[in-house]
Amino acid sequence: MVAGDGNGGRKWIEISTRKVYECNVFSVLERESQGPDGRIGRFSLMRAQDWAVIVPYVRTDAGTSFLMVRQYRHGAEELSLEFPGGVVEHGEEPSHAAARELAEETGWVSDRILHAGTVFPNPAIQDNHFHVFVALDAKPAVDRHLDQNEIIDAYLVSADEVRSRIGEGELKHALMVTALYLADRLVGSLKA
Repeated sequence: MVAGDGNGGRKWIEISTRKVYECNVFSVLERESQGPDGRIGRFSLMRAQDWAVIVPYVRTDAGTSFLMVRQYRHGAEELSLEFPGGVVEHGEEPSHAAARELAEETGWVSDRILHAGTVFPNPAIQDNHFHVFVALDAKPAVDRHLDQNEIIDAYLVSADEVRSRIGEGELKHALMVTALYLADRLVGSLKA
């Protein structure tokens, strides 16, 4: 340890939690907790369902491409180019959610879905998980079934282009950066 008293590696103890707001996608909680050194703190937390995303690797004559979706994101007020994904429904396995989102948003399916990793989107305030999966040998097979307020277009985008533009323009979604890293790490390990 280069700084601190060792308490940074110990858990806080929950004293009380109350819900202060709820909407269709998350709840806001206020929690009072006691730190390892005895101090009492109040914290705002966001409770949300887990999310799953799937990174479809598609072989084309030009090389490897990713199957991606473009949609308007109301929070950023911008178009976003992303990997297919969405909410893991209550009782649903994350891998099933990823496969479902792939089919619903793109009409493509894959028999080779692999788990690339699970992370916290923002552990400072959120309690949910972000599950990343890879789809190998995906192919078009079913009709798309978009949610009521989804307006989504699907594209095959060169993997090299995505990697060179990630963090710019329509490729600025932080969770997609994470998904690409985890997916590429997994696929790279399969080739080793």
